[in-house]
Amino acid sequence: MSQDFEAIRYKLVEQQIRPWKVDDLDVLGTLHQIPRENFVSADQKVLAFIDTKLPLPGAKNPCQVMLEPKMEARLLQALKPKKTEKALEVGAGSGYMAALLAAHAKSVTSVDIDPEMVTLAKSNLARAYISNVTVEVGDAYTGWGDQSYDIICVSGGMPSLYEGLKQQLAIGGRLVAFIGEAPVMNAVLVTRLNATNFTENILFETLVPNLTSAKVKTASFSF
Repeated sequence: MSQDFEAIRYKLVEQQIRPWKVDDLDVLGTLHQIPRENFVSADQKVLAFIDTKLPLPGAKNPCQVMLEPKMEARLLQALKPKKTEKALEVGAGSGYMAALLAAHAKSVTSVDIDPEMVTLAKSNLARAYISNVTVEVGDAYTGWGDQSYDIICVSGGMPSLYEGLKQQLAIGGRLVAFIGEAPVMNAVLVTRLNATNFTENILFETLVPNLTSAKVKTASFSF
């Protein structure tokens, strides 16, 4: 039996996402425009609209997941990417978060340590006809390349935020990351005010799997 995904998407936005302090009309519109169900496996399409983490296709362990839809929406709203801005995502996953960023930013570079996740993200983004995202294999845990970014989205947990990532923010740039240890982490928004000063604001409490990186001993999971 075919599913009415537009009706299900409407309920997701109105009953799960909007009540979770997501009221930016551009963000809500993007959630309607980019089909989340196309970034999961065929047997998970209906599950893409449920408020839960989903295992990624080809995941090697239970911690390679897609974040809850309301959480992705809150991150996008906090980052407020603009059409003139460059974004970096640490942890490509399915490519969905990169797709959300790409709808607002000039360009997105998404980096994942797992080549299979890079292949998955590239495939999903290509099928969605999203052309302003570059997906690369690598470890961006402490930064990526030598350029600055207006937006940095860390799509996984970190015990602490590495200075290298903060320093890659352009003046006025914004970064979101999940910082801390189980049982509670904080989703944190970092804004660079000038060459030496940053502000940090806690968006919400949560718990997400840690990113894998050889650069940190306490990170044991990947997604």
